[in-house]
Amino acid sequence: MKSPRVLPSALLLSALIAGPALALPWTVLVRSTAGEPLADAVVAVELRAQTSRAAPGAKAEMAQRERQFQPHVLVVQTGTAVNFPNFDTVRHHVYSFSPVKTFDIKLYSGTPAEPVLFDKPGIATLGCNIHDKMSAHIVVVDTPLFAKTDAQGLLKLDLPAGEHNLKVWHPRVGRPVLLGQRISVAAPGGQSQVSLSLE
Repeated sequence: MKSPRVLPSALLLSALIAGPALALPWTVLVRSTAGEPLADAVVAVELRAQTSRAAPGAKAEMAQRERQFQPHVLVVQTGTAVNFPNFDTVRHHVYSFSPVKTFDIKLYSGTPAEPVLFDKPGIATLGCNIHDKMSAHIVVVDTPLFAKTDAQGLLKLDLPAGEHNLKVWHPRVGRPVLLGQRISVAAPGGQSQVSLSLE
């Protein structure tokens, strides 16, 4: 299996300024090297001198409905507690063996009493010991500036001018590593291009 690599062509980042405000609206288009738009790609931008952890008490939810995890890809900031409510009529047994977060929630219905705290950046892959086809990913990032692409491979972020670190990941990349590169955001705008090689 080949390792994913960053190539300069298919993830188009175009920054457009909308007046003298400090935040610049930034449109991101994520594509594969074959030109295919990638839905549910994670894009995170790390800023200099920016708080990396979530505010105390930050929470998110990874639900189980119709014997599937929803959403398939969840993005949270480091320090977020994630609940795993089960809305199915059958019980689930949720686990992760990923280095970023290892946990095991035994067979249960409803919502477990304690959420799982994701306190390190990285990617956790989830499964269910009862339903082998159930899988999902929780992407933990050291920034509050993140989003997932829509069905057209698009997303928008408001970014300040400056030198930042762009990180990108998609479930089809083939390994649990966010790919990164330096970007420069400046008025009246600009763009950077990368692409994702998929397995």
